[in-house]
Amino acid sequence: MKTFRELQDLTGTWAVITGGAGYVGKAAAETIIELGGNVILLDNDMEKLKVAQTEIVSAKSSNTFLVCCDLSKDKQIEMAISEIAMITEGKVNILINNAAFVGTSDLEGWCVPFQEQSISTFRACLDVNLTAPFVISQKVCALMDNFQHPLKSIINISSIYGVVGPQMDLYAGTNMGNPAAYAASKAGLMQMTRWMAAVVSPKIRVNSIVLGGIERGQPTEFQQRYNSKVPLQRMATEEDLKGAIGYLSSQLSNYMTGQTLSVDGGWTIV
Repeated sequence: MKTFRELQDLTGTWAVITGGAGYVGKAAAETIIELGGNVILLDNDMEKLKVAQTEIVSAKSSNTFLVCCDLSKDKQIEMAISEIAMITEGKVNILINNAAFVGTSDLEGWCVPFQEQSISTFRACLDVNLTAPFVISQKVCALMDNFQHPLKSIINISSIYGVVGPQMDLYAGTNMGNPAAYAASKAGLMQMTRWMAAVVSPKIRVNSIVLGGIERGQPTEFQQRYNSKVPLQRMATEEDLKGAIGYLSSQLSNYMTGQTLSVDGGWTIV
């Protein structure tokens, strides 16, 4: 029987993290690196990727790689996968589908009342939040099928708003919002997790993480309202995600697939 330490050891493994320049992407990268793995950060802005690389506390130049890709462009996804295959010699163990348009994105027809939400922005959101994870997962699974390793795991990052409806009073008096497209895409990602888990098993495991609100300097009134509604009475920090990332990324979760871990402070139980 393997020890706990052996089960969580990611030495020599490769993880691809979309949205790698963002807060969650960086937390995921730190987790993988701390457990011994190599990471490829994928995002649509190389300068932001370079900044993120310097901000990852445990990053080393030898195990952190950067790939620039606009996930709304199929051709760029194909090129990114080819670059990833060259970097890893065709061996990817972990894929974390994290990139997404979120509720604070500065998009036309996004954080506005329902009747004003843009159809084009709705479609653009689905392209990045749902279609891109499908395409990337499809291509990464092809890489995973080409080599033998006990660890092959895909993690889809979802949201509480893929599970429950929004409480719109949270946003009163702020420039924040909760677009329909975000909720629809995150719910779709969770169902795609279940579908993929049944189809790509037993070689590859697929699970999702439901995230609650993460504290990032939101307006004080928003944070106060949010904290009053969640059982743990605070918003999450990036550090709160590292346990779930480490668990699903490693052999600690070897007998878990098609499931969802909720890291939401209890939001979805009340």
